[in-house]
Amino acid sequence: MSEAIVSLRNIDKRYVRGKQSVDVLQGLNLDIPKGDFVALMGPSGSGKTTLLNLIGGLDTPTAGEITVAGQRLDKLSSGGLSHWRANHVGFVFQFYNLMPMLTAQRNVELPLLLTKLSADKRKANAMAALTLVGIADRARHKPNELSGGQAQRVAIARALVADPMLLVCDEPTGDLDRKSADEVLHLLQILNRQHGKSIVMVTHDPKAAEFASRQLHMDKGSLLEAGAPA
Repeated sequence: MSEAIVSLRNIDKRYVRGKQSVDVLQGLNLDIPKGDFVALMGPSGSGKTTLLNLIGGLDTPTAGEITVAGQRLDKLSSGGLSHWRANHVGFVFQFYNLMPMLTAQRNVELPLLLTKLSADKRKANAMAALTLVGIADRARHKPNELSGGQAQRVAIARALVADPMLLVCDEPTGDLDRKSADEVLHLLQILNRQHGKSIVMVTHDPKAAEFASRQLHMDKGSLLEAGAPA
């Protein structure tokens, strides 16, 4: 088995709301090998989005150790986490989160504004990412001029533009029709198999999960089965 890109040990996550304490994850252990494509499934409230946020460095555990891409995330400050995310993780969400007044190309460039790249290099990298996801011909279009499937491809290009090791996808096809969803999922499969991107995807859709190499099922804050890589 290849080295783990994600390693979680005895992870607890607890939220405190007023006087109430809610345990979302309890004693969770998980290894995801580099180059894996995992579909994370489970009912609402099972903890899968919380787990995804921990893996992506958007949240921190209450207890336990989490290592992603060789970095102990539970040891980083909020500023350190922000810097780490920008360099190692690409995020894809259900509702695209594109800036409506910017073209597709400008949207893809956004993560690069924090780098020292020149404007010409940022544009070149954005166009390369749009070409990779098959939508370079829509580079000058704004989000309201794109279909849902096209907008999600732009969002994936934005996630890829900084060449992250890991893609974290939260219901990436939840707002798409079946045909568009399958096209986006096939693209993720290509990024995994041909470009070596490790992918962790939360989905409620069993058909979407079939595109992954393996499925992990959660319920009440615990993994029901770890599954085996295909």
